[in-house]
Amino acid sequence: MVLRVKKVQTPADKKCFIRLPWKIYGDYPSWVPPLISEREKFLNPEVNPFFKDAEVNLFMVVSGDQIPVGRIALTLNKAYGKFHSERVGFFGMFEAIDDKKVSGMLLNTAENWCREKKLNKLVGPLNLSINHESGLLVDGFDAPPVIGIPYNPPYYVDLIEQWGMCKAKDLVSLKLNLTQIPEYLESGVSRLRKRDRFTVRPIRMNRFNEEADIMWDVYNSAWTANWGFVPMAREEFDYSIKEVKSFIQPEYFLIAEVKGEPAGFSITLPDVNQVLKKMDGSLFPLGWAKFLWNKNKINSYRVIALGVKKKYRRLGIDAVFYYETYKKFLENKIKWCDMSWVLEDNKDMLAPIERIGGKIYKRHRVYERSFDS
Repeated sequence: MVLRVKKVQTPADKKCFIRLPWKIYGDYPSWVPPLISEREKFLNPEVNPFFKDAEVNLFMVVSGDQIPVGRIALTLNKAYGKFHSERVGFFGMFEAIDDKKVSGMLLNTAENWCREKKLNKLVGPLNLSINHESGLLVDGFDAPPVIGIPYNPPYYVDLIEQWGMCKAKDLVSLKLNLTQIPEYLESGVSRLRKRDRFTVRPIRMNRFNEEADIMWDVYNSAWTANWGFVPMAREEFDYSIKEVKSFIQPEYFLIAEVKGEPAGFSITLPDVNQVLKKMDGSLFPLGWAKFLWNKNKINSYRVIALGVKKKYRRLGIDAVFYYETYKKFLENKIKWCDMSWVLEDNKDMLAPIERIGGKIYKRHRVYERSFDS
């Protein structure tokens, strides 16, 4: 098979780039097709504010008859470079047929791209940054992905590792079967409430912009010490949070304050992947009807983020977040939830989740490869 690398330059090219996964995942029942319209927006520099402080190039490997058989996105994230003082290139949106020649061409293109831009390391997959879908699935292929968590065929692991990439960090997902709130958590929260050192409340959807101020402030403070963290510009944060606004259920989105100052937040979303899977990437002509018909049948949730500012972490705010969310799950007869992702060595997060019954059931890996100067 004659193959060549093609840079995505035209609208037709981008359409092929976005639709390639349908060719890859036809025989994978766990795969959830993304919404094509959402992917088009996400990769549109005029719509997605991420592109204002990043350079992104898209490439495909095509066969002699111009059929795409692989793709990759290469990103120079200027915000990452400023924050970490590193010259790093990122790859993501990686898809390829089971052919080492195809994957090798894609990753060789990534290496050459990095060298041209004087970047000394390639990291990924990140779609397109750590603030988006992150990691390559390396364990847990039997369970479908929840909202915002990537999925890939098992053979991708060999394609990536045999090219020479090494593990940088694992991101783990935990599954919590919801049966009964642990007694220690009940009694602990009762004591915390008597101390009255902070308040926890649901998000106010009628004051969403004000609440976004709080979330942005907490995010860029609470996560700053995490491995790979990249601060988000306000415009980029607003774009991301508004993408999920229609899925937000206020009782599952909690904000903590200490004497009126934002201290932390916890966001839990229904796993709309259960519905998206039935829509096959399209809102029309029946996509919205399928979504509206099936959205009330969703029976699992993802705890997508839970963070507390460092100076307030000893107050027990996280315990109240866990308690209130668990209680709401039981009230609504939700059987299980996903808590992801968590850095594999973040014991401060893993320990309390495991104590309430969470068990690791998926593992995603971020890889890296350094280059000689």
